[in-house]
Amino acid sequence: MNASSPAVQRGMFALICFVWGTTWLGMKVGIAVVPPGMFAGLRWTIAGAVLLSFRRLRGERVIPPPRLWWRLLWVSVLLITLNQVIQLYGLKHITAGLAAVISSALTPIALLGFAVALGQERFTLRQLGAIAIGVIGVLTLFGPDAIAGTLDTWEVIGAGGVTIGSLCYSLGSVLTRPMMRTIEPVQLAGLTDLIGGVVLVLSSLVLEPGARAALSFNWGWPAVLAWLYLLIPGSLLSTTMYFLLVRDWGASRPGTYAFVSPVIAVVFGCTLFGEKLDWGGAAGMVLMLGAAGLALRPGRPRATVGIPPGLAQSGSAGG
Repeated sequence: MNASSPAVQRGMFALICFVWGTTWLGMKVGIAVVPPGMFAGLRWTIAGAVLLSFRRLRGERVIPPPRLWWRLLWVSVLLITLNQVIQLYGLKHITAGLAAVISSALTPIALLGFAVALGQERFTLRQLGAIAIGVIGVLTLFGPDAIAGTLDTWEVIGAGGVTIGSLCYSLGSVLTRPMMRTIEPVQLAGLTDLIGGVVLVLSSLVLEPGARAALSFNWGWPAVLAWLYLLIPGSLLSTTMYFLLVRDWGASRPGTYAFVSPVIAVVFGCTLFGEKLDWGGAAGMVLMLGAAGLALRPGRPRATVGIPPGLAQSGSAGG
């Protein structure tokens, strides 16, 4: 069947929503038994190596111009190394559903903010409204417990970790935009995955207890399956599909996955892991997703992300 047919495109979009909505659950399973830095570092190192090897086999360029090496290292550390390790340690203390909502809602808003700060775009009233709704959503989510004095400190730390990780990803994504004049998107994705993953693995070997032993992949079958799920459907397949949809649909329409994936994450988290969701939490999540929807709504041309969320979540995605 033709990959450009509407039926196939809708199928790819549905698969992306499902996969990136469940990658947070895979991460939750993996980091329960594997040091987070090593769990993520191995995934992104291999994903980057596969993407660049594919380009090499096709006779396409792999090595970037030397003048971009230091900038590429800095962006890779933001997109992969810092984003992943901070988010994963945060995920240890909050539910997968909440992590998915925070990441999906914050990322488009943060992308706009950093694009404005770096002179790539101007704020509009709609964007300011999106930020205001997002803040109200956060207060709805955490405010009642804070006022009652029952707010779980570790949950706040976990949510803060996912937030900081999403901000690192957003800043790194905006910084990639000028580099796209010289480096092709898939090449840039492969390079940032490989460099950020290698830095993460080396840092894990130095700083994380049990990291060296984790190189054996003797993690138990649930963690190994979760890692393979994150690597193959979560990074390689979904990312390729995302690129195809961006090519055929434009940038904004595929980005609406951010409204669907968190719902999938919440449903699966409650069903499979017994994660709790009260009415206040649900209202806060709806407001945060509404803010993301307002920020992503087509209007004035906006800065596009250099790398799809599936390569850095899930960061992205949850990716």
